[in-house]
Amino acid sequence: MSIAAPAATLPRVAPWSLAHPLWLCPFRSFFTLALIVGWALMGLWGGFLLLGWPLPAVPGGPFVWHAHELLLGVVLAGAAGFVLTSVPEFTRTPSFDARAVRALVALWLLGRLGLWCSGWWPRAGLAVAALAHLGLIGGLMVLLAPRLLRDPERRHVSFLWALALLAVVAAGFYADALRGAAPTRWLHALVGAWMALIVIAMSRISMSIVNASIDAQVAADGQAREPYLARPPRRNLALLAIGLYTLAEFWQPGGPVSAWLALAAAAAALNLLNDWHVGRPLMQRWSLMLYAVYALMALGYALIGVALLGGAFSPNAGLHMLTTGVIGLNIYLVICIAGYTHSGLEKAGRPWVPWGAALLVAAALLRASAYGMAPAALMGGAALLWCTAFMMQSVHMLPVFWRPRADGAGGCDGLLPRSPQAQSTLAPEALTTDS
Repeated sequence: MSIAAPAATLPRVAPWSLAHPLWLCPFRSFFTLALIVGWALMGLWGGFLLLGWPLPAVPGGPFVWHAHELLLGVVLAGAAGFVLTSVPEFTRTPSFDARAVRALVALWLLGRLGLWCSGWWPRAGLAVAALAHLGLIGGLMVLLAPRLLRDPERRHVSFLWALALLAVVAAGFYADALRGAAPTRWLHALVGAWMALIVIAMSRISMSIVNASIDAQVAADGQAREPYLARPPRRNLALLAIGLYTLAEFWQPGGPVSAWLALAAAAAALNLLNDWHVGRPLMQRWSLMLYAVYALMALGYALIGVALLGGAFSPNAGLHMLTTGVIGLNIYLVICIAGYTHSGLEKAGRPWVPWGAALLVAAALLRASAYGMAPAALMGGAALLWCTAFMMQSVHMLPVFWRPRADGAGGCDGLLPRSPQAQSTLAPEALTTDS
């Protein structure tokens, strides 16, 4: 197999040039953005909470800025990188053209600029942010739809519906913000939309990760085991419960119906984990870290339901378990799995990965407990742990995204699955390692 020339011998090109390795595959540019803003924006938020640092003056105040930049900044960048890389793989179609990806990245950057300037020019800034983000989501749908709909079995068309839901919710947020109404109900709905997309994506990723763990265990002990299956009925029940809770909370925030539906969503998330109980293969670290995403999802919705029914603590404890824990850990793991595999690198044998995952779980627990004693200290500690995890990931992974592949393969190539049960090459490990 041919080996690419070392990065040091390659001619220097600007990052915005399509000749730069940043544009070899869509995940490279979007994961770069997600990593950088993942710790930079949370660092600003922590500085605001603990030290009184100024934040951009946006309509709705600091909370709206913080939630918007997490949900339509960090998460949207991570999700865009994932779907633009995974859908061509799932549908066995070519990678997307780098020019189209660069245009979507420009829209993402324009969205940041529009919101951050909305304190000086409220209507103009919000209008720019709205057009940029809706253009980005719409652009994703335009690129993905032909491939998803042409698949004879349409096995992955749920990605398209999830993006359509995201576009509707984002449009609602900007419509309320532009007319001067509080847009926070739409931010809560965005959390529900992202939970749905995580369930959809996790069902694909887990088919590779857990079955790879099963194959490794079979090779080690020679004992036959049944393959792992992410069963659609469990997934559809979870999506229904999350959707019903999100609708109830949108129309009647804090009501008893919302409380019981939150508990139903928690039970549905726990029900998803029944598929994962495959014995010793679950104890391998990649399977276990993905398992933790669903466990935190169940805990988050359970905290919301208990808080709404009992009133002993704020339901925001559960909400932050979903954002800091579920969203943070999911983005972190997807960047590791897809980023290494589709860069032609081995994802195993990297001790920093579980440490970063543990920091994010600890951050979620601290943030959820910040409604009791010493809330400022706990919130600051949670922000510090989050930033540490994503800064550590940036140190290890940004050089991978900014240099050519070392294995001589194509831009988005990964290895074929090692087992017939695996559905995606996002999980199997590549042969080479980075130095």
